[in-house]
Amino acid sequence: MNQHAMFLRLRNLSRLIPALLASALLAACSPAATEPAQDPPLKGADIGGAFELVGGDGKAVRWSDFDGQYRIVYFGFTFCPDICPTDTQRMIQGLEIFADKRPQLAAKIQPMFISIDPSRDTPEKVSEFAAAFSEDLIGLTGSEEQVKAAADTFRVYYSRGEDTPGGGYLMDHSAVVYLFGPAGEPLATLPTDQGAQSVAAELAKWVN
Repeated sequence: MNQHAMFLRLRNLSRLIPALLASALLAACSPAATEPAQDPPLKGADIGGAFELVGGDGKAVRWSDFDGQYRIVYFGFTFCPDICPTDTQRMIQGLEIFADKRPQLAAKIQPMFISIDPSRDTPEKVSEFAAAFSEDLIGLTGSEEQVKAAADTFRVYYSRGEDTPGGGYLMDHSAVVYLFGPAGEPLATLPTDQGAQSVAAELAKWVN
């Protein structure tokens, strides 16, 4: 090979090197090179499962009725003066924020409020409470036995608390908002204590 031909080959190779380096950098930055998606924090947890409760129309509602849907579940009581209304409001506001950005995904989510005070929370009462926050929120109650079975299945603590002036009483209970997947599997808790935006951000991580 003469010197002129060798010079041309080296010059062409020098032009290819930057392009090869650029391609390598682009490949390193591509989505295929990112780390695997993180597992949901509640993956594999023994939380949630079959229940039979009562809806606002007095008819039976079962956990299996929501197969194929994501589910947001909160246990509370309608006579709660502060925590339950606040958690429920932030839960729904977070869902609405998520729905504004991803309406098709939000349509796959069913939020529900389950009473842990069945002696006072009739189907009508729970339905009215839920409707005050969203027409999409389902209010559920049941007999003492049905509610206890559901609460145990979802690892929710509750008990009758202190009496209040006027003959009423409060309920002590776990204040946790759960997110479940389409197969009923636990995915995460929703941070209502951090506000609606944080709830929406958490939904965006796991609803797909």
